[in-house]
Amino acid sequence: MSFAAFWKRNLAFAKLAILSNLEYRLNYFVDAILQPTLTTGIEVLLWFAVFKGAGATEIAGFGREYYLAYAMWGAFFARICTSWMYEYRMIQEIDSGSINSLLVRPMSFYEYYFSQLMGYKFITTLVSMLIPFFAIFIFDLPTKFERLPLAFALEFYYLILVHSISFVIAACAFYLNKVYAVTGAKNLALWLMTGELFPLDLMPEPVKSIMIALPFSAGVYVPVGYLTGRLEIGTVWQSFASVTVGIVVVNLIGAWLWRKGVNVYTGTGA
Repeated sequence: MSFAAFWKRNLAFAKLAILSNLEYRLNYFVDAILQPTLTTGIEVLLWFAVFKGAGATEIAGFGREYYLAYAMWGAFFARICTSWMYEYRMIQEIDSGSINSLLVRPMSFYEYYFSQLMGYKFITTLVSMLIPFFAIFIFDLPTKFERLPLAFALEFYYLILVHSISFVIAACAFYLNKVYAVTGAKNLALWLMTGELFPLDLMPEPVKSIMIALPFSAGVYVPVGYLTGRLEIGTVWQSFASVTVGIVVVNLIGAWLWRKGVNVYTGTGA
């Protein structure tokens, strides 16, 4: 199989995701505009309340404007690095038996949903990024826009790891019932470990260093911290390395689970 055929096939999957999301305009409006706006508003009110309750101008060496900027970009990046919708679809394919139609096609289950995920993230990111841009300019919050390309590069690289984790969870559907519950538990864990709930540098040592060293910090804390001036480029490169290790380890586990699961699945005639 040539690279051109591989690229053309996966580009078609990405276009499929874009068209299917644009087809339902109200759902797209809620997903790309309304929900991010509400989330951003809640985050802003939360940090206003934190500083008012603390009666301080700074927390851990940063003023309120830095935390507001973190909240704006954090809510935005957190939406990019979630894949629960496609994770549910992958689990459902295996649970329902409709995976049969995919196994006989000249593509992998992993790439089929990964390309759709990337297409979906591309079309929603283009629109929803207007919200933090608008808020940053209105409130004059600290943001180093020249750092945005590298922050985006890390975020979408991290999205490969996110999809790989979803693939592992979906592969567990070959062996377990009610795998959907694992998705919920994983999402709650990542809510904390990515730094979406609050900046990871507010944690005590040695928990702080461990959390930042893990690849999950690349979801929110590292790109947002780099973008808002909390972190320097060295932490970004370390995060790229951490995510790379995570991708290798998780995909090895996923490949093993998938191979064994498909063999059991086809062997029992499911």
